[in-house]
Amino acid sequence: MNLAKILFLASLLSPAAAMPQEAPPPAAPLCNASQGYSAAFDSRRTFLWRPDWLATTKARGAKDPALAAAWQDVMARADDALDGPTYSVVNKTRVPPSGDKHDYMSMGPYWWPDPKQPNGEPYVRRDGVVNPERDSSAFDTTALDRMSAAVEALSLAYYLSDDVRYARKAAELLRVWFVAPATRMNPNASFSQGIPGRTEGRAEGVLDTFRLMRVVEGIGLIGPAKVLSGEEQGALEKWFGDYVTWMMTSPTGREERDAHNNHALWYDYQIVQYALFSRREAVAREVLGQVVQRRFATQIENDGRMPHELGRTRAFHYTVFALRAAAGLADLGRCLDIDLWRSTTRDGRGLKLGIDFLLPYVGREREFPYPDPKAGPNEEIFELFSRAAWAYGEREYRNAAAMLARHNPRSRIQLIIAPYATE
Repeated sequence: MNLAKILFLASLLSPAAAMPQEAPPPAAPLCNASQGYSAAFDSRRTFLWRPDWLATTKARGAKDPALAAAWQDVMARADDALDGPTYSVVNKTRVPPSGDKHDYMSMGPYWWPDPKQPNGEPYVRRDGVVNPERDSSAFDTTALDRMSAAVEALSLAYYLSDDVRYARKAAELLRVWFVAPATRMNPNASFSQGIPGRTEGRAEGVLDTFRLMRVVEGIGLIGPAKVLSGEEQGALEKWFGDYVTWMMTSPTGREERDAHNNHALWYDYQIVQYALFSRREAVAREVLGQVVQRRFATQIENDGRMPHELGRTRAFHYTVFALRAAAGLADLGRCLDIDLWRSTTRDGRGLKLGIDFLLPYVGREREFPYPDPKAGPNEEIFELFSRAAWAYGEREYRNAAAMLARHNPRSRIQLIIAPYATE
């Protein structure tokens, strides 16, 4: 047998030949700092909603069986919003400690009246069990959630249908919540997640405003409709810039910045997007540049575990929640050419390690070796693995995302993140 034939047969047996090579993920459109994806997206200044993903959704259309339920759901929500109310912080029934109803106010979700006390105060903590009092008209949480969800649905409906009515209603909601002097929210969260009998507000309450992230993307999506004047667009950018300043300088914001769990990751995720939207690129770059050492090094172990989340009563949920923020940060990193998807500490701890720790439990969430009675293949983990599939292009992530898509047919993620092909 000649040498060439020996080498050929050896190549067939080599691991490299036996295992097909993963194709790299397709290149993403350019996200250019505070301009976002506008150059590739008909002037739509989005930062997380990629033009190629949304264009794929629009091209597939409402009749695509895989999209039909999610498409119908978002259009139904948008239609409801068309005839629905506007929302404002001044409509709550309680007055914040400042005496100014323009200040956002909420209650800690896991705090309940103490049955041992005549008036129930001070409230006591029941981790993972939400007190419905939080969602009452006494506070702003429900209004914030409904406003931001409506803006998201309306902006998507406008993009998918080209019906400007949806964009006009979204603009109306934005004016009332952020711009109009009589109804606007002050750009702070000083009285968020207070606890009756204990504290007027907590650092953890900064997390409430993550709902505004979908508002930022919605503002970009309705851009071509020209339903916001230049002055109104400037007012929105100023509002978010002022909120960034509050997050960076207030005692409440600084305390949340120094958290050691998912709160810190969501703080970073929010401030980077809001800084990009308000054209404060230096702030976004500084925060992104510290994620590996400040967050990954302190929250992700060498085996991918996140101990600060695993000690909670819903360990699976909080692990996914933390990694969703990290994955979103990594996608925002593209806008400033900072690769958090692949960056690691010197000993190899990074985002991929955390995702790989969860991977064996996709579709088998109840087998997760830490407590979580509600663990399941929900929208949160669907979003995480959809982003991971596009970031890494690896078969395991792609297949996980495809499986989770089947479990979440009505999810907005079906529309916002296009499916990555599986094998």
